Amino acid sequence: MPRQVCIVVFRECDPSIIYGVFDTLWAAGTFLKNPPGEPLFEPRIVGAAHEPLELITGVSIVPQDSIDDIERTDVVFVPNVIVLTPEELHALDRRLIAWIAKMHRQGALICSACGGSLVLAEAGLLFGRETTTHWSHVPVFRREFPDVRLREDRILVQTGDGHSIVACGGASSWQDLALLLIAKYGGSEEAIRISRLFLYQWHREGQLPYASMAANVNHGDGVVLKCQTWLAENYERADVVSEMVRMSGLPKRTFDRRFKAATGYSPLAYVQTLRVEEAKQILETGAMAVDAIGREVGYESAASFRRLFRRLAGMSPGDYRRKFRVPRYVAEAAAPAGPQGAHDRRDLL
Repeated sequence: MPRQVCIVVFRECDPSIIYGVFDTLWAAGTFLKNPPGEPLFEPRIVGAAHEPLELITGVSIVPQDSIDDIERTDVVFVPNVIVLTPEELHALDRRLIAWIAKMHRQGALICSACGGSLVLAEAGLLFGRETTTHWSHVPVFRREFPDVRLREDRILVQTGDGHSIVACGGASSWQDLALLLIAKYGGSEEAIRISRLFLYQWHREGQLPYASMAANVNHGDGVVLKCQTWLAENYERADVVSEMVRMSGLPKRTFDRRFKAATGYSPLAYVQTLRVEEAKQILETGAMAVDAIGREVGYESAASFRRLFRRLAGMSPGDYRRKFRVPRYVAEAAAPAGPQGAHDRRDLL
């Protein structure tokens, strides 16, 4: 019998992962397979009720089942939920959260994609355990669930008794999780076949290359915000941390403490991350030599720049350029955007 997979739909979901997971699992075992096989899964879209649901993007979806229809299932898949504040997190439908926890107690494999791990944490399934999430959800996740060991650099994290909970990170990493399910229940050959059929790629390098700086500027600390604003225009200067301390008028230990509380970064880590973000943009859009980019963002030592870039981006500058540089046909189709390699550094705030 095919494994029943309940794809749980919250109003805060976006539709791409819902339908992507549904179509991928629907195809596993049968679609364009020669000789034809048996379906591995029976995916179902499940809501709190049967009524059509308007998602956060404005697209409406009609659940095939309600949670009241399903007493047991093999797999629960929680797609991304777009929640960026604690208030939005706590507004999630509690009926669905309680049902997910119930299915876990009854032995279902619980999976989440992207921000779906916030739902699992809210359901109490991740206390004291590891997980991952999309890098943009990290600030809310760390604030609301300090007892969860968040591994935001990871694409996939399996946890719980017998790996009964699986979370994937960035938006398209649901493909890795879908392929994992196919390999688990249908073997690695079928997972490879589906990856070729849909042109899916394994995200072996993790999330770091895809992450962008989440700069918190809504913290209410005017002194820190003044320093952040100045730093966005001056981060390439030497000894910028000392200049910020002087600008703040605070003792260094007090400044360090307030800066970390407001932004989530130490002052030095903030500067380093800001510099690497600018280097990423230059690598994506320009042809400047890597050592010259290092000097452009504030590092006279090419070796120091390369080590820092690899630590924060998960790959070398050269590998990053090869992976993320805009293809020529895209650059030619794009409207002119000013001198090549020029950026408004205030965008990094």
